[in-house]
Amino acid sequence: MVTDPVVEGLIVDLLLWLANGERTYEEVMDAWRTSCPRLPVWEEANDRGLVTRERVNGLTMIRASTSGLALLEQRGLGQRTSVSQTRARADGAQFEQAP
Repeated sequence: MVTDPVVEGLIVDLLLWLANGERTYEEVMDAWRTSCPRLPVWEEANDRGLVTRERVNGLTMIRASTSGLALLEQRGLGQRTSVSQTRARADGAQFEQAP
């Protein structure tokens, strides 16, 4: 587990960004992929199971996982994200609910 406070803070930023609305894989990669070995935000979030992928209408959608939402809750940031995570999408699929 990364203990670098900069990376940890960026992981929380990534989770908050994802919790505020579904994002395509392409959007996430444009915003969060880096070739800098000192800032492995996307890779670390994946390795720790903090994000999930879901195929919807031919697109790969990325969202904060239950573990990611729990991390936000643990840091006192979960209340403002729970509404967007429990709403039903227009195509009938539903996001997992925050713990």
